[in-house]
Amino acid sequence: MKLARNLFTSALANHTKQLGLWVSLSSSYAAEVVATSNYDWALLDMEHSPNDLFSILGQLQAFSQSRTTAIVRPPWNDPIIVKRLLDLGVMGLLFPMIQTVEEAKKAVASTVYPPKGIRGVAGSTRANKFGRVTDYLERVEQETAVIVQLETVLAVESADAIADVEGITGVFFGPADIAADLGIVGQPLDDRIWALIMPAAKRLIAKGIPVGTLVLDPEFAAKLLNEGFTFVACGADTSILAKGADNLFSHVKGALI
Repeated sequence: MKLARNLFTSALANHTKQLGLWVSLSSSYAAEVVATSNYDWALLDMEHSPNDLFSILGQLQAFSQSRTTAIVRPPWNDPIIVKRLLDLGVMGLLFPMIQTVEEAKKAVASTVYPPKGIRGVAGSTRANKFGRVTDYLERVEQETAVIVQLETVLAVESADAIADVEGITGVFFGPADIAADLGIVGQPLDDRIWALIMPAAKRLIAKGIPVGTLVLDPEFAAKLLNEGFTFVACGADTSILAKGADNLFSHVKGALI
């Protein structure tokens, strides 16, 4: 048995637009609800949700029956957590709060076997279908998406150097935390944030580096993809559920006599 091709990694390499969804409900049942919505990728979040390895496993199983590539944001740039996620079969990682070249190199190293990296070798895991995938060790590095998230002014100013680190698949801008760093927390669509992000993003795009982000405004998400961003998440399951529930309540409540 051969290792399956990672459609998301391949799409980023070919600069094919990828529309994504943030998944934070930490439930395999909830993941199954959105798994067949035909998003190109979904981000299973461990940083700002109660996810653990077992809940991530259940969600990976839910997405495995769909065309959507599930990637994971670990809670931190921690090689031990990364090693365990890779052994679960995660084919893409979004590393939070990367601010320097050194931190980016640490992230890449945790996804790669020695002598190039520090990932430990396990013989029988879900990732290699318990030893049945015969070319896993040779091919997993090229199939795994390694994305670094820039979330501060310092990180954005260092974007070019960070993006040049060998082994990085793409660069993801985090407008919510950049807003906080600029002193305008809670305003991720403020023009001041994008005045900082866009010049850096355009430089990376010009160099052929895939660039992505998360925005909850669907029109703005489409605008970014049309202007050269390769992978953009346009919504979050928690937000969709909250807004849907609120809108339904308001609609029916407002119709009462």
